[in-house]
Amino acid sequence: MRWLNRSGALLTLLLCLALAGVAGPYTGRLGEVTQTDQAAALPSDAESAQVAALLDPGGSVEALPLAVVWTGSAVNGRISAAQQAAARSIVASITGSRPDAEPALARDGMAMTAVVAAGPDDLPAQLADIRTAARAVPATDVRLAGPAAAQADLDNAFAHTDGTLLAVTLIVVLLILLLVYRSVFMPLLVIAGALLALATTSALLYACARAGWLVLDGQVQGIVFVLVIGASTDYALLLAARYKEELARPGHTQEAVVAACRATAAPVLASAATVACAMMTLTLGTLPSHQLLGPAVAIAMACCAAVSLTFLPAVLLLCGPAVFWPRPGRFAATDGWFRLARATERRPRRLWLACLALLLAGAAFTPLLSQRGVPLHEALPAASPSTDGQTTLARHFPAGTGSPMVIVTPSPRTAEVRAVTVSTPGVAAVEVVTAPDGTPAGGRTQILATLTTAADSEEARHVVERLRVSLDDTGALIGGQAAQLYDVQRTALRDQRLVMPVVLVVVLVILIALLRCLLLPLLLVAAAGVSLLTAFGLSALAFHLVGGTAATEPAVVLFSFIFLVALGVDYNIFLVHRVRHEALKAGTVLGVRHGLVSTGGVISAAGLILAATFAALTVMPLLYLAQIGCIVAIGVLIDTLLVRLFLVPALILDLGHRAWWPADMPKEPTAPHPFAPPGRDAPAEVGAQAGPAREI
Repeated sequence: MRWLNRSGALLTLLLCLALAGVAGPYTGRLGEVTQTDQAAALPSDAESAQVAALLDPGGSVEALPLAVVWTGSAVNGRISAAQQAAARSIVASITGSRPDAEPALARDGMAMTAVVAAGPDDLPAQLADIRTAARAVPATDVRLAGPAAAQADLDNAFAHTDGTLLAVTLIVVLLILLLVYRSVFMPLLVIAGALLALATTSALLYACARAGWLVLDGQVQGIVFVLVIGASTDYALLLAARYKEELARPGHTQEAVVAACRATAAPVLASAATVACAMMTLTLGTLPSHQLLGPAVAIAMACCAAVSLTFLPAVLLLCGPAVFWPRPGRFAATDGWFRLARATERRPRRLWLACLALLLAGAAFTPLLSQRGVPLHEALPAASPSTDGQTTLARHFPAGTGSPMVIVTPSPRTAEVRAVTVSTPGVAAVEVVTAPDGTPAGGRTQILATLTTAADSEEARHVVERLRVSLDDTGALIGGQAAQLYDVQRTALRDQRLVMPVVLVVVLVILIALLRCLLLPLLLVAAAGVSLLTAFGLSALAFHLVGGTAATEPAVVLFSFIFLVALGVDYNIFLVHRVRHEALKAGTVLGVRHGLVSTGGVISAAGLILAATFAALTVMPLLYLAQIGCIVAIGVLIDTLLVRLFLVPALILDLGHRAWWPADMPKEPTAPHPFAPPGRDAPAEVGAQAGPAREI
């Protein structure tokens, strides 16, 4: 901390301002380097990826199917021969007179549809041109459906909500900070630090994506935004609270800032390392969409820690206690936290058992949470054009029209594969695709199977599973959108089984290194696990009550698991690191009391802020992100207000000095706590169940 003097602080502040000027514009430019290609989310050994490679050996990004749907707007609503002729002419101009793209008339005669290709470049403009051309058919209403339409809506949703997400997050954080500090400058200073961390993160992610080292999508961008704001604010709160403590000691402002930095550096770095290392375990998985989130979050957490330990200390040193104006910049431990600590000391075993019972009651709803997946047209807002188009398409045609299942089979087995496909439940129509001369191409035949349900539905994935079993000995490979989604789901579940245990081990190792003991880290990880199940259970109940279903994607469960384990342990790191520091001087009972008193307010505020920032994800127009935001917000509140305030302190008090096994911890107080009010340093009588803690 030698740089923490007035000249060093001034130089640091100038460098931070220069960094903000350079990196700031990149916060709004990440959309330039984001990708949303579904095929890119598949591992190369997936069967549907092999089909895509066979159909396009060059590996170029192929166009997406787009279903153009016309419905009659006349009195009787039926499609006339003149309208069919007009649609045929329009489709020919779009496709270059491909015979397979001619409009098909619905059996009820009330609609017609044609499947054309769109994208991948400038997809919105292409869809706008196709919609304009299709409207030339007189007395009809035009809707677009299929993968291309859904992709365009997804791109549009992310493009127009990044600013909204950031604005909502910052407003919520600012309001909470104003309530916490009741001052003018400190909330603005904390927000400035968070924005600096966000700008730095955005610039680094942009550079990595441009260089091809990292792939970003809208989901990663949204998660990184709220995580950076929340984590940076938490670290600033922790440092500012310790700074106010140190101002009560004799000395100058510089000494208070240096002491606060030294005291908070370890928990801040451990917190950032816990989240970063936990997220980096995603790189062990095989699904690219999982692998790309880990490095992005690791970069974000490094920026949060760096800014929190440089920018904020420099400003605190230069401004002094004036940053807390009009409230005094001195530490004041409220009676409320003393009363909570003393109440915890009286009957710790009953308290942690009651907390555990509450957590298990919430966890009982976890089976409601289903990982069967949510169709993309249902995950998008109900008003999305592609959702309306898909509903209209399914009303008049098989719902899988526009995104058929693609089967590539050895040509000698074509008849057999076609017969099996036709007889499979869920298949509405089958078409054998041949080369222009009427013969199979390259020794393989391509078969298109239109499904009775939408390609992104659960039923469509069941059809893929049944067909793969039936065609296992034919050498046929199944691809297309339904198969891609099936492969993504199976791979995601496989990644879960691999990554989740590794996350727990990584977090445990970091806790052991920080606390220098074994038993307490094990208890903290176990508490985080129970808290996680409770968050899943309560979230599933909320999803079911609000939306009528608790279905979600495996990726939502995996991401929420990692965030909740890492962030849940975070607040316990802040608490237990302080408890250990005080227990070394005054024994475990006083260590817990003083740890709760000194960190109670700041960690509770930090938890509320982080929960609020993740809750801001619910403004995103994609159901998956809203579900992650809801689950993590509920989990953070549980960890902050129940596990960290009651369960963990009660467990430590019940175990006494044994909680620090195998480390050696003093059993008797060796020094009074400097911040305790008169008459409150004597340890309380701990209940008979507290064991060794009564010796203090």
